[in-house]
Amino acid sequence: MAGKKIEQALQGYTLMISEKPDAMRRIAEALADKNSLKKRMDGNVEYYEFEKAGKKHIIACAVGHLLGLSAANREWVYPIYDAEWKPVFEIRKASKFSEKYFKLLSNLPKGAADYVVCTDFDTEGSVIGYNVLKHIYNVKNGKRMKFSTLTKDELVESYANMSTHLDFGQIEAGLTRHMLDWLWGINLTRALTLAMKSCSEKGFTILSTGRVQGPTLSILFDRELEVRGFKPKPYWQILLKCKSDGKEMTAEYEKDRLWDKKEADKILAACKGKDGVVKDIKKKERKESQPVPFNTTDLLSESYGQFKFSLTQTMSLAEALYQAGIISYPRSSSQKLPPGINYIKILKALATLPQYKKLAEQLLAKSQLKPNEGGREDPAHPAIYPTAEVPDMERLTAQQKKLYDLVVKRFLSVFADEAVRENITVMLDVNGNNFNITGKRTIEPGWIKFYEPYSSFEEHILPDMEIGQKIKILKADQLAKETQPPGRYSQGSIVKEMEKRELGTKATRAEILQTLYDRHYIFGKSIAVTKLGETVTKVLKDSCPRILSEELSRKFEEEMDLVLNERKKREEVIEEAKEFLASVLTDFKKNEREIGKKLLDGLITARKEERRLGACPKCKTGELRIIYSRKSGKRFAGCSNYPKCVNGFPLPQFGMIIPMGKICERCGLPMIQVNRKGARPFRMCINHECITKKDWNNNAGKVGEKTKRRRIKKTKLIY
Repeated sequence: MAGKKIEQALQGYTLMISEKPDAMRRIAEALADKNSLKKRMDGNVEYYEFEKAGKKHIIACAVGHLLGLSAANREWVYPIYDAEWKPVFEIRKASKFSEKYFKLLSNLPKGAADYVVCTDFDTEGSVIGYNVLKHIYNVKNGKRMKFSTLTKDELVESYANMSTHLDFGQIEAGLTRHMLDWLWGINLTRALTLAMKSCSEKGFTILSTGRVQGPTLSILFDRELEVRGFKPKPYWQILLKCKSDGKEMTAEYEKDRLWDKKEADKILAACKGKDGVVKDIKKKERKESQPVPFNTTDLLSESYGQFKFSLTQTMSLAEALYQAGIISYPRSSSQKLPPGINYIKILKALATLPQYKKLAEQLLAKSQLKPNEGGREDPAHPAIYPTAEVPDMERLTAQQKKLYDLVVKRFLSVFADEAVRENITVMLDVNGNNFNITGKRTIEPGWIKFYEPYSSFEEHILPDMEIGQKIKILKADQLAKETQPPGRYSQGSIVKEMEKRELGTKATRAEILQTLYDRHYIFGKSIAVTKLGETVTKVLKDSCPRILSEELSRKFEEEMDLVLNERKKREEVIEEAKEFLASVLTDFKKNEREIGKKLLDGLITARKEERRLGACPKCKTGELRIIYSRKSGKRFAGCSNYPKCVNGFPLPQFGMIIPMGKICERCGLPMIQVNRKGARPFRMCINHECITKKDWNNNAGKVGEKTKRRRIKKTKLIY
């Protein structure tokens, strides 16, 4: 049947458009009258036909955006402002998979009486549904379902109370965002690339930046400069090992840092051989408030902090849990849980799972259930929460179990009581010098036990002491330290920073950061900027600083909010963007040759830096570099003194290789990190005969012979 028009047997039926196959299936199963659900196939693409209250329905899915913006003028010039919506499989090869879904929707019976958009209720979902109606069916309006979970109860309610028209505010805001991002992306990418091409006769490399991508990279680069330019300052600390009632403790000098070595020596000398006397005891109780419910940014940050899941990995896992109907929609700005989600029903459902039974029952026994909420709101969706449709835990992957447990524990903890903690400070007088012993303990665990193991509070119980008591000093130490540079951003902290600075949205921040990784502008868990990322950022800072303006990005975010609330027209915002870009690109063209020269020089330097592995251990005078063979198309590590030195090593043939600037502790050869799209990066030395790899393969037996054989095979394949 693929490629042919589906039989036109249904007239006056309802056509429903969902966003993903799993959502399509769950909606069909939730709404279908008894024994009316039928799975249909068009080629190898499924859709569903069913009856609801005796009326025929067909539901099909769009697998995300089936249409995207494409330049009306295919010639590589800039500025360019005219775009048209085209099927994404015609725009980029990576979207070829969507062609069959586009054709299925085109083949569905004509003559539908109603069109219902049941995609995710946000700007992207609304644009997906709108574009399908407009560009495939030439329909300008339809009905709209709104839901935050894919549970049967909510889907049935959503269908019964669907809007009689599309959500045009979200559609207009989404169309505005797509156009703005397209205008920025295509014009600035062409400007950077053509500037560099004007100075090079050897083809060209595509360089890109974007409306949010540029400012985000600038933030990361500013931190990179702070780290590089940091000058450590020496300081000293005095610590005493003490003992009371058989328990050893550590006392710290009242000044955390001593900047004068002579002063530190003097204090140390005065304390040696002396005992301490308790001078003062201060106890302070403090209430620790419960966490607030997860919004998207909080979930991304906490998932990274707890499991080191990347932002895209967390979103993928959360999307899978949502599609399974066991958590609510994971793209939300809200930190609020309205009573309408039915707290009691969810807690009773969670109580059926052994690992949550005791905690859920404790909450159900409370006289009142009131969540501790944060200040952020989202008009479309509540905070992220587990639904009353609990999963079969055996069917979840290990990573899905971890994220589900995190969401459940967070949900439980917001309904628990405050925790009460006590801080104790005991001041010791040691020969006229004051030292502090600090203790911390939990008096009332409250929500902490509900959020375990994700709540981390230090417990340091001190023995009972009283003023005037002598304390035995076992040892006095002086520690020489240096101030440390500010930490680089992690994926968890940069997404928080982006939210704080209002860059991007809950739905786009993870994608923006992944784009920076994919463009090789940044690397590592502790995010460092590559030489290429540094080059692009420095050139833009020097030549077109307005492109990197956070204020400008925020301004357009505010404009899109006005469009969303129907207080400003999409066309007005887009015209403002065109005027801004025209001004910027005019200035850019004037300096195109100079900008191109800087970009080309920076790219050449970047490529050299990114290929340097370290000193050659054989000839001692050359350096090992990543080399690409034109004949074989493979890469390997070779010496710069070739042909005098023929030292070489095979390298992995997939993923991005990043020299770590370190050597293996076992064999002394350079270490590399291999970043693979969709998988965790791994680190290794370039010596495939290193004992570390033998240890790795031998130890594989501990997890089973199948795993061992797979790992050994993998080791052979990557070389």
